[in-house]
Amino acid sequence: MLEVSFIRNNKNKVLEALEKRRLGKEELAVIDQVIALDDQRKQVQTQLDEMLAERNKLSKEIGQLFKSGKAQEANTMKAKVAELKDKSAGLEEEFKSIKTQLTASLYTIPNVPHSSVPAGSTDEDNEIAQDWDQPLPELDHDALPHWELAKKYNLFNLELGTKITGSGFPLYRGSGAKLQRALINFFLDEAHKAGYEEIIPPLLVNEDTARATGQLPDKEGQMYHAEKDDLYLIPTAEVPVTNIYRDLIISKDDFPIKLTAYTPCFRREAGSYGAHVRGLNRVHQFDKVEIVQLQHPDHSYDTLNEMVKHVEAILQKLELPYRILRLCGGDLGFTSALTFDFEVYSAAQKRWLEVSSVSNFETFQSNRMKLRFKDGKSTRLAHTLNGSALALARIVAALLENNQTSEGIKIPAALQDYTRFDMIK
Repeated sequence: MLEVSFIRNNKNKVLEALEKRRLGKEELAVIDQVIALDDQRKQVQTQLDEMLAERNKLSKEIGQLFKSGKAQEANTMKAKVAELKDKSAGLEEEFKSIKTQLTASLYTIPNVPHSSVPAGSTDEDNEIAQDWDQPLPELDHDALPHWELAKKYNLFNLELGTKITGSGFPLYRGSGAKLQRALINFFLDEAHKAGYEEIIPPLLVNEDTARATGQLPDKEGQMYHAEKDDLYLIPTAEVPVTNIYRDLIISKDDFPIKLTAYTPCFRREAGSYGAHVRGLNRVHQFDKVEIVQLQHPDHSYDTLNEMVKHVEAILQKLELPYRILRLCGGDLGFTSALTFDFEVYSAAQKRWLEVSSVSNFETFQSNRMKLRFKDGKSTRLAHTLNGSALALARIVAALLENNQTSEGIKIPAALQDYTRFDMIK
């Protein structure tokens, strides 16, 4: 959530930056609405403060009048104090209403894109920050996509998942299950080597937690909601892990705070249809290892680059062709100031698959969750960052497709100590 003071002091800059997100005039009108509501809030606050000061002054005078035996004058003043209390109560209700409207309006404003974010409307306008500079793998004409390989080698079963739960919930078995477990442990070990503390968080979160990291109200329709208990299944470990520090004031000496977590992730993916979402390309439940950092604002973009390098190193060890995209304004997530997406090449499908997003949210999340740090005598909002390191479903798809041979599916050398086999036969 943007700070009102930032919006007020940088109105033109905010409007210009938000135009990169291709927001319409009606959507941008909320900026003036926020400033107007904040003006009303300040005005009512001033009136309340003046009334409180007047009440305190009269209350002292009433005591003196009673001591002086001037009961009639004192009772007259008491009636005036009672009248001020009634007026104050009305103003307090008005103040609460204005503050509620102001917060609701702020929740509709996405983060301001970083200056390096390219303008654009769709994923076709994303900028290739780093392209793959080697020949892309080519397979024999009879090469199979991963959903066919899964049937051939009994790795996962989409039909059984549908029987047990519904469409988009794959069931892994045999070597497929072992490959999943191997990748999870490999990713966690890589994070541990990079200095991240491992967390095992809850998979269900309350509304305050989902709102703090920006999933609510923006992504409400994409989250699974257990209505009876008013809890949400997490779409990513970022949500519970970042909220560990909600409503805390930390020391600047604590930076950087580096956390990692493996969790299943749950997303409704409403409206996702077509051939491009076959197999593991888009599912409702998938495993992911997340990395999260809390950082001093002066160093967060260096940290973003460090996190990008971390993901890049993992993909290199997996021997997967990859490229890095800088997302354009129209494709940028609601909460992000700058996002780099990683895509790996699927040789059987002959297309690029997104497997990671690494983002800097600056103060957008920390302002919502009141995550601050001590800087001398003052307190400031921390910067939050997160990245997928990595999401397994499409990694598995690319590994299976790119490494298929006539003898079976080869396992990359970096994974063989984890799988305890070098070939799926």
